[in-house]
Amino acid sequence: MAKLNLMRESDNYFNLSGEMSRETVMAHSNIKKIASKGDDCINFDLSEVLRVDTAGLAWLIHILSELRQQGIRLELKNIPEQLQKLMQLGQVSHLFE
Repeated sequence: MAKLNLMRESDNYFNLSGEMSRETVMAHSNIKKIASKGDDCINFDLSEVLRVDTAGLAWLIHILSELRQQGIRLELKNIPEQLQKLMQLGQVSHLFE
């Protein structure tokens, strides 16, 4: 199991790498570490994500919900095919448009 790394590349741009799974996402559940005052949009680059399960998708939905409550958009970049399929199966793709 590869852990999930969440690296801040700039103020509102994060690079995610590793696995987004039940075992790895809980370490990154604190939204306060992600959003800063004045942010209107947070970008997640998922190009280096190796594996995603339903817990990883649920984590993204949780982050999306928390950010929306603060008036902040979440934009996903370079979404892996595995995550795209999970989003389609769960009929949640529209949430991230």
